Amino acid sequence: MDRFISFITSSIGKKLVMATTGLGFCTFLAGHLAGNLTLFAGETAFNAYAEHLHALGPIISIAEIGLLVFALLHISTGFLLFYKNFQARPKRYSVKKNAGGRTIGSATMPYTGFLLLSFIIMHLANFHFVDKTDRTIFQIVAGTFSNPVYVFLYIAAMITAALHVSHGFWSAFQTIGLNHSRYMPVIRCVGILFSIAVGAGFGFIPVYISFTI
Repeated sequence: MDRFISFITSSIGKKLVMATTGLGFCTFLAGHLAGNLTLFAGETAFNAYAEHLHALGPIISIAEIGLLVFALLHISTGFLLFYKNFQARPKRYSVKKNAGGRTIGSATMPYTGFLLLSFIIMHLANFHFVDKTDRTIFQIVAGTFSNPVYVFLYIAAMITAALHVSHGFWSAFQTIGLNHSRYMPVIRCVGILFSIAVGAGFGFIPVYISFTI
């Protein structure tokens, strides 16, 4: 147990925690997007999807607890890594270099992560922790997206999510040991396509709702 704790609290262990929880969130995003796309099939289809999820009962509760644990691990570990890197380089370089394949996604990971955390809290307040007694989930979504301010914030958050995922996806595979010249270009390409799917797939939903409801 002591050896396990020592490994998890090491720099390599923290990066492995970030990688595994990050891939877990990517899996969740894929499933969540697939479910949300039933909105395009109409009110009945989306409400049926939501009712099917609620019918799973304890399974959904366990999944939510798992996501919360993953979130706590991902956020706390990410903060510790960011703080450690900040301590190691307290002063900014006088000249910024885009060396070593550094991208906008990799350079902004801590900041996009913080923005996404802020959005998730707002998102849960608007969709999860609301009174569903007299309204269907479709009516809640339609009512929320009738606010142009929220539509703008939602689309901005999805662009941020796409940027975060564009680096996080492939770097997670690299961390767990799939850093091979044969596989990494494919993984990078899949990561970019997945990030575009996340940004466009989620981002188009409020636009569709705004113009059709």
